[in-house]
Amino acid sequence: MTMRTISRSATLAALLSVTGGLFTAPAQAAAPLVKTQAPGFYRMMLGDFEITALLDGTVTLPVVKDLTNVKPGRAEALLAAEFLTSSVETSINAYLINTGARLFLVDTGAGELIGPSAGQLVTSIRAAGYQPEQVDAVLLTHAHPDHSGGLVVAGKRVFPNARVYADKREVDYWLSSANAEKAPESLKPLFQEAKDSLTPYAEAGHLETFTGNTQLAPGLRTLESPGHTPGHTFYVVESQGQKLVFWGDVMHVAAVQFPEPSVSLQYDADSKAAAAQRAKAYAEAARQGYWLAIDHVSFPGLGHLRANGKGYTWVPANYSTLR
Repeated sequence: MTMRTISRSATLAALLSVTGGLFTAPAQAAAPLVKTQAPGFYRMMLGDFEITALLDGTVTLPVVKDLTNVKPGRAEALLAAEFLTSSVETSINAYLINTGARLFLVDTGAGELIGPSAGQLVTSIRAAGYQPEQVDAVLLTHAHPDHSGGLVVAGKRVFPNARVYADKREVDYWLSSANAEKAPESLKPLFQEAKDSLTPYAEAGHLETFTGNTQLAPGLRTLESPGHTPGHTFYVVESQGQKLVFWGDVMHVAAVQFPEPSVSLQYDADSKAAAAQRAKAYAEAARQGYWLAIDHVSFPGLGHLRANGKGYTWVPANYSTLR
């Protein structure tokens, strides 16, 4: 080291001690912290179809408390491996399918039903270049409030030109007064919320039901998956040899339920049936390698599943600019 180097170092140290840093020019603006994300949408092409993932927001869930059929400490260990804690900020995703002829929306988010961090679906739709009035049909995987709550805001239909489609078993179950009366007290609000969301469309003649596996439009069909709820449904889209399956709530906690598929959630109406659906769905998706769209995997919830020993690994979509 030369004397010249020592001199420069000493000068720099003196400057830092006086100014607290090198940047001493006057600030042009005292910029506040923004503390928000951009409106949530992400697009991909599936053959000739345009798929747009929409973020309704997030909800923080005490996932360890909610999980069932899991060994003590196992969930915590798996969450820690993903740098997560026992409470996880969970995405609420929905999806647009533009076939070029019709615009479909798969699930609607929570609307006004779940706290301030959700209910952003319409903002995301508009940011993505669409308007709620352009939606031709809403496809419900099931009627839980974080999937059907966005149908209505302030008692009015958010998608005035859309018909709402759901499995007949799902609609019959949630709109049954007898089922609501005999439900545990903790679940009674779900029946009222489903009724509030579905009734405006039913009264307008815009509520449609289907039974079994049904072709809704060219390249779009339903796939029965009861368990999480009595009429829980997958939706399958196919175009130009490509396939994507919308999974709804076949799983909720990716860090735990992909490596341990047998782990269930206490919100499942029939946990045994839900576990069977999950095992079947995982195996087929990994074997066939098709695209998946999942409502409660970190936004945008699009990706593939790869077998990994007795469990599976989630492979999120590689980011694309669609050029």
